Amino acid sequence: METIKKEKTFDAVKMMRDIRDKISSETQNMTFAELKEYVQTKIKESKLKPVGQ
Repeated sequence: METIKKEKTFDAVKMMRDIRDKISSETQNMTFAELKEYVQTKIKESKLKPVGQ
């Protein structure tokens, strides 16, 4: 039996790695307080409601 190979139109693993690398480069030299502020700012910018609220 032969396996049919399908061309990907979206690569979720690549996207996740790209996002993780971007965040890592933006936060690599931050102190804990700066990192905390970074996260709070990103949450406010996204206008998403945190889980449990």
